[in-house]
Amino acid sequence: MTLDHFLHDRAGAWRELETLVGRGRRPHRLGAEGVLRLGELYRGATADLALARRRWPGDPVVQRLDELVARSRHLVYAAPSRRFSPLEFLASGYWRLVAERPVLLAVSALLLFAPAALGASWALDDPGAAGGLVPLEYRQVAEPRTEGTDLGFSPDEQAGFATEIFTNNIRVSFLAFAGGITGGVLTAAVLLFNGVLFGTVGGLAWEAGNGKYFVELVSAHGVLELSCIVVAGMAGLRLGWAIVDPGRLPRLTALRHEARRAVLIALGTAPWLVLAGLVEGFLTPTGLGLAQALAIGVTLGAVYWALVIWRGLLAQAPE
Repeated sequence: MTLDHFLHDRAGAWRELETLVGRGRRPHRLGAEGVLRLGELYRGATADLALARRRWPGDPVVQRLDELVARSRHLVYAAPSRRFSPLEFLASGYWRLVAERPVLLAVSALLLFAPAALGASWALDDPGAAGGLVPLEYRQVAEPRTEGTDLGFSPDEQAGFATEIFTNNIRVSFLAFAGGITGGVLTAAVLLFNGVLFGTVGGLAWEAGNGKYFVELVSAHGVLELSCIVVAGMAGLRLGWAIVDPGRLPRLTALRHEARRAVLIALGTAPWLVLAGLVEGFLTPTGLGLAQALAIGVTLGAVYWALVIWRGLLAQAPE
């Protein structure tokens, strides 16, 4: 069955259900026949929603059916709809939102890491020119490391450099998310520029012989922070795509649906950015050593993406 056939066959029943839902907030107002018909249409809509989620997960028809089923549920069961639960959202809802658009998630990662690879290659090949792109506070990575220090920087330099990275990553995450309102253009630009910046800084550090110390400095918190940036970029791209291609929904309706989801993604990502900041503030300055820093960074990243798969991707898979 194609999506067009599905819509042609079932749209009439959905409109009838919408009409019944709109006739009253109490089941008794529908009469005996109306209540029976409501139950029949509701069961059909829930089955249609399950099919649409499985066959066309990214199409606006899923959002339409999701809202229709939610609106009609209280009439069928004569009970109020569930209120938003922050704990339930953080335990499952957030992860489903992150996982439900894997293509945009992959695009966001590509927009960040492909320019990073190019920037690193450029810095290794022509450090003089690449250094001109890097802000002054980052250029110390190209300076010979100070003997007797743990990470190749003085304590003050290390703290300032780590703080600058964390502050920049928060700023990037916010801009990547908010940039979706420009049709995703600003989101893509933010990811591209910061990918180049991150790669260039890493390349300059490596070219100057500080590669090991740079990795040690950023890896404990960096894996999780970069993951959060990718997810924030995905939220911005979702918002932008609703403007560019709203599907069968009016553009403002599609934008409203995606704006709510994008805000929820941003709120769910914030605690993980805070966790990365705590690691950066309390563990990174202690001079963990390369092995320990990598172990912490990989563990945090693995936990985050394992939750995306377990609580998000697998939770959406059909049984």
